[in-house]
Parts: sequence; structure tokens; C-alpha cells
Amino acid sequence: MKHSPVWDLARLVYEPMQVTDLADVVAVEQSVYPHPWTRTNFADSLKNGYQAWVLRNPARELLGYFLVMGVVDEAHLLNVAVAAPWQGQGLGRFLLNQSAACARGLGMESMLLEVRPSNVRALEIYRRYGFTEIGRRKGYYPAANGTREDAIVMRIAL
Repeated sequence: MKHSPVWDLARLVYEPMQVTDLADVVAVEQSVYPHPWTRTNFADSLKNGYQAWVLRNPARELLGYFLVMGVVDEAHLLNVAVAAPWQGQGLGRFLLNQSAACARGLGMESMLLEVRPSNVRALEIYRRYGFTEIGRRKGYYPAANGTREDAIVMRIAL
């Protein structure tokens, strides 16, 4: 089902992720990633004090989320996702804007992320946003049939 790509951002609910959000977050995660994070991954991130935010519409449906970890002067965008029915409508860019603002608020000078080479759509979004490839991590991600997939490491100056 396609929804209007024109968002009244003032009506969206953007707030810190809470333990009570995890069921919705995990449901979205499982629906959009072939090798999703577990509830424990998200819970541990919250426990460790990482910046974690959710975006909901006025009906409280989860539209997307992100998690950022600050390390010295560089933020690591650990996870970002937009729920499948809401993809392609600018919400990914909104979440990237918010994650960058969050990182700048922590005093970070750049933001790093890893992405699968097979995730062509995400790669395109990150490149358009201004991320550049700085390296590869061999065998970083689990893949089909017990194999591994490299990660493209990307960075953007904040």
C-alpha cells in the first residue's frame, strides 16, 4: 500500500527509543533485513546508552528508527531502517538527517556506517546523502547458506 510522500513532519512523533518500542522495532527489522538484529541486540544498545530514536505517524505506527554509537570523535550509525510500506517517501533521508544531527550533538566530527554491497538501494541512498566509501570489511555480514558477505565502510564529515 502506497502512502502520500508529503509528510507533515510536525505531526510525526520522533522520540527516543524505549524498551516498550522493541516489539515494533524488531517486527520492522525482521521485515526489512535478511539477517536482522535480535531483540537482545536492540535491548543491549539501549542499556549501553547508545542514541536510539523511533519515528511514528500520528496513529503510532512505527515508520522507522536509527541507532548511533559515539566513539571518541566519530559516530557509528549502527542501524537505520524504514518500514517497508513507507520506503521511498523520504523518511530514510529524514532519519539520516536526524542521525547526523544527533551525532553532531554528541560532538562527533564524522559518521561511519557499514552496508552490504548487495544492498544497492541503501548504497544509493548513502551516496546521494554524501557518504563516501573508505574501505571494506571482509566477511563482515552473515549471508545465505552459511556464507559471509563483505561490508562497504562509508563515512561522512559532519
